[in-house]
Amino acid sequence: MDTMYLSWLVWLPVAGMVVIAFIPRDKTEIIKTVAAVATGLQVWVAILLWLDFDSASGTIQFAEKLAWIPSFNIFYHLGVDGLSLPMVMLTPILSFLAVFVSWKTDRAVKGYFTLFLLLDTGMIGVFLALDFFLFYVFWEVMLLPMYFLIGIWGGPKREYAAIKFFLFTLFGSVLMLVAILALYFYCGQTFDMLVLIDTAPMALDGVLWWGISAIKVIWILLFIGFAIKVPVFPFHTWLPLAHVEAPTAISVILAGVLLKLGVYGLLRVNYGMLPDGVMWFAGAIAFLGLVNVIWGGLCALAQTDLKKLVAYSSINHMGYALIGMAAVIAASSANGSNFGAAEAGLTGAVFQMFNHGTISAMLFILVGVIYDRAHHRDINGFGGLAKQMPIFTAVAGVAFFAGLGLPGMSGFVSEFMCFVGAFPVFRTIVIISAFGILLNAAYFLWAFQRIFFGELNEKYTKLPDINGRELFAVIPLAVITILLGVYPGPFLDMIKETMTVIIDQVVIWGDMAVLP
Repeated sequence: MDTMYLSWLVWLPVAGMVVIAFIPRDKTEIIKTVAAVATGLQVWVAILLWLDFDSASGTIQFAEKLAWIPSFNIFYHLGVDGLSLPMVMLTPILSFLAVFVSWKTDRAVKGYFTLFLLLDTGMIGVFLALDFFLFYVFWEVMLLPMYFLIGIWGGPKREYAAIKFFLFTLFGSVLMLVAILALYFYCGQTFDMLVLIDTAPMALDGVLWWGISAIKVIWILLFIGFAIKVPVFPFHTWLPLAHVEAPTAISVILAGVLLKLGVYGLLRVNYGMLPDGVMWFAGAIAFLGLVNVIWGGLCALAQTDLKKLVAYSSINHMGYALIGMAAVIAASSANGSNFGAAEAGLTGAVFQMFNHGTISAMLFILVGVIYDRAHHRDINGFGGLAKQMPIFTAVAGVAFFAGLGLPGMSGFVSEFMCFVGAFPVFRTIVIISAFGILLNAAYFLWAFQRIFFGELNEKYTKLPDINGRELFAVIPLAVITILLGVYPGPFLDMIKETMTVIIDQVVIWGDMAVLP
């Protein structure tokens, strides 16, 4: 197609950065407005992309490919399919809303919004890149602005949180780089991800490193790199601190988009390029998903800091996506060729990525609203806010009940699909994980009851209710959450065909594979 939707999505934030560079630093309202316009235009382009997207096709659409470094076969190569489109839609939406969440920022405003727009470009670039070198560049581009956004504009422990985030992510990036170089040299010296998907299984077949299948080694290197972002236990320890110390808008982006990069990377790279390794590692993915669900839920239940509770709930909810991803092996001949279960699990995992993005973003925005007024996040320090802040309470009710997976909300649909897909092959794990729903209900209801019910704390008798700007940031997410909970069909149809392609790839190679 002649459209350049994808380049517009990638470079609109950069255009905003360039404009901001020429604005005097004391013109803060103009700087914020430019950031809002740049991300707002991104939302508009994402809507146009979605309207033109062919849901009946599971292949790459709107591809753009230009020579970048021809001597090393490196290209500026972008494309979108049913795996990437949900996050390509969500990233601009959350970035746009996060600008308004950041509107009260008054310290180094020019630097803040410049880094924020650079972060936006890095995130959207990862979801669109089809050249592995370009993918890695965008992956690393995200690291620098997030480090400074936490380290400069964060809370009291911001330096430690930023350094811990940086080191964990950089460690994963180093492992990923080794895997990328291995794929490049073993697969015809190309970084083209579509070519690697076609050639890597055959090129690496029978290759041994230290007596072990190279596929296994590369799979693990990539898995750790992506697992740190998810985050998968035990690589999760950077997340709660980063969330607690980050500004509200950055917590929104961190939970809503950055965590999804890990799941996306696993599906795009591990499942796409090394499908024979999926059969070997699927049981471990399901088990780690179970650990995330239970551990994240128990840790959330133990928190008295509302923001930390929401942070641990992210670990819990991403566990469901891991369980759904593991369900892909249900389609193999060894597991009864249950293609429907595999499709439900994989589609549910991608749907869970999107749903958790909207729900967690809502929750973090609401935590920021109450923190701006009360200047603390201690759950036990509130009480009776429903009387003082009825509109805020109503919106928070939607977010909290969406978080615990109430039927009629989008989170219920995706979690249910993950369980349906995994049950035929991981029955015990699914049964135990189902108790994670009880933990969800326990920590969300426990927090909701202590914050909003009972006698109103006398310190908060003059606390103002949520205002129009804050409602503007949270209401669209609430509408999406309810709409996709009641009528998810069109969204699932958008994902379905690409999931079929991934499942076919995994099954074909997985049934053939005998990995030493």
